Amino acid sequence: MHLRRFLPVFSLLCGLCFHSSAAAEETPGASQVIDMNSGEWDGIVNIDVSVLFPDYREPWNAGQPSGGSGTGFLIGKNRFLTNAHVVSNATKIVIRTTNDPQPHPARIVHVAHDCDLAIIEAEDGAPFEKMRQLTFGGIPKLNTEVIAVGYPIGGDRISVTRGVVSRIDFRTFSHSGVDQHLAIQVDAAINPGNSGGPVLQGGKVVGVAFQGYSGSVAQNVGYIIPVPVIQRLLKDVEDGRYDHYVDLAITDFPVENVAQKKALKLGDDGVGVMIADVEPAGCASGVLQRGDVLLSMDGNPVLNNGLIRFEGELMDMNEVVERKFAGDTLKVSLMRDGKKSDKEIKLTRFAPYVRLGSTYNQRPRYLVYAGLVFQPLDRNLMDAHQVRDPVANYLFDNYLTDKIYVERPEPVMLTTVLSDEVNTYFAAYAQSVIDEINGMKIRNFQDVAEALKKEDARKDFIVIKLVEKGRPLVLRRDLAEAAHPRIMKTYGIPEDSYIGSEEE
Repeated sequence: MHLRRFLPVFSLLCGLCFHSSAAAEETPGASQVIDMNSGEWDGIVNIDVSVLFPDYREPWNAGQPSGGSGTGFLIGKNRFLTNAHVVSNATKIVIRTTNDPQPHPARIVHVAHDCDLAIIEAEDGAPFEKMRQLTFGGIPKLNTEVIAVGYPIGGDRISVTRGVVSRIDFRTFSHSGVDQHLAIQVDAAINPGNSGGPVLQGGKVVGVAFQGYSGSVAQNVGYIIPVPVIQRLLKDVEDGRYDHYVDLAITDFPVENVAQKKALKLGDDGVGVMIADVEPAGCASGVLQRGDVLLSMDGNPVLNNGLIRFEGELMDMNEVVERKFAGDTLKVSLMRDGKKSDKEIKLTRFAPYVRLGSTYNQRPRYLVYAGLVFQPLDRNLMDAHQVRDPVANYLFDNYLTDKIYVERPEPVMLTTVLSDEVNTYFAAYAQSVIDEINGMKIRNFQDVAEALKKEDARKDFIVIKLVEKGRPLVLRRDLAEAAHPRIMKTYGIPEDSYIGSEEE
């Protein structure tokens, strides 16, 4: 697909219900308790989770424990589908049903953070062998009724919320904050705890409830993940692993102006969208160029506004790539300098894009040296530290648009200075991005550890240059080595680093 744009989703409220001592109230009349004796809802379960939120401010700590609940439903033998955000950072998962209050321990089988879906299984599947599996339908039509079924507000009984389909469009998924996929807007309230629950039409699943707007932004506006996204996940994991979505990693703009069409030698058939940019690290690099006019994808004409008729419906042209997998080929027709040509693109994941989104189920990476705390720059870090440094914010906000990832695949920040006499006057440089250490260019986090190795020392000093900062930080190596264990003890830091790997 073309490059999904980074769109913060501050107003979206995910439907995961976190445990709280405060009493929660449901919107009067928004949902109703339904009869469990009918067996129609037998395959819908409540999922309780214990979670551990990573601590990016003090990454050597275990993190902050919490808990929450969501909904899931049976899609195969001992296989339950739910949202990724329901089970993210989970340390314990249990499944409950209305007819069986016994908690059943469960575990994650597959998790897809880029489309906010997960598959879990009970450690003992025997109690669920006779449970009814839910089946999938298709994409519901506009202005048709659907019902969202689940355990909203963490209740012990299933409830149902009714509404109609009001829009089908590409939207940003709030779980990662950057990924965009096909989503269905409904006017049924998606309350906390509904997450992961099925949305039904005619007794078949037409989507999974996953997010909604807070009341201050819009009322009774919820979103569901449609069946094509769900089926893509199920197809992807057939080989036992999840390979993530692929990206065409291009940007485009519509060609609707008459003069533009003539200049590009386009006809009056409404076909053709211009390529605005091609990411050098993307799979389209070397195949597509800025200024090309994309005419079709896999034989489907691309209209001037970027839409494409796919499976009988007008959709964003992304949808053609959305249905493909890593290693698949996309056939494109394009016009370059007035000449038409056909090309093929082998699709891959666009790794630099992932750094802009929230990550889960990962231990924060860090390195402490003489009280200086180094961490890789990513969205989790930016949010946790509420970074205000203009250089750091520029590098993060323009990571893609200015192709910063080419020179710095993984920028590294000096996040904190743990005060000690060896690092006097360095506190003002916290939240600065590292440029060099002892003459070694810092391209990723592992470079920091390499540059600080004693055997690689240059003379008796450690010189740290910061991006766009004129004054370097200089440590006497002997004093830094002597101070390091003292600082570790003073601040109660059990280990001075967790490097992990660049792929994390």
